[in-house]
Amino acid sequence: MDNVNTAGKSSLDFAKNLPQAGGKIIAEYVWIDGAGGMRAKCRTLAKKVTSVSELPDWNFDGSSCYQATTENSEVIMKPVAFFPDPFRGGDNILVLCESFNWEDTTYQKLVPSNTNFRSYAKPIFDAADAEKPWYGIEQEYTILET
Repeated sequence: MDNVNTAGKSSLDFAKNLPQAGGKIIAEYVWIDGAGGMRAKCRTLAKKVTSVSELPDWNFDGSSCYQATTENSEVIMKPVAFFPDPFRGGDNILVLCESFNWEDTTYQKLVPSNTNFRSYAKPIFDAADAEKPWYGIEQEYTILET
């Protein structure tokens, strides 16, 4: 099969041109699973998002992606940033999330999940908010005599 629909367009072109429900957007929540892989699931929101604070927390079953036991499998996703969705276009967005587990079955306290290293790094960066971090690429070379 050549991945072309009946209108002669590629599947991606077809999907990008689907009509969007009046004023609604698709938010693709993205997180790191317990094995270090990327996971995502999408939800429809009532309107265009302009601030992270407008994005609701969400949840998923973490027992299927190495982040929780079956006895206490709910993992909570908390949005930390969002970006325009380059695949869906329009006002649709990709939402980067931190993930948290319930500390125990009393469901009173959330703790960072096993791959949520941002939760530990953010307070350190916030403590030096006036500083501007530098990031760079390091190149290493080895010279061999033949």
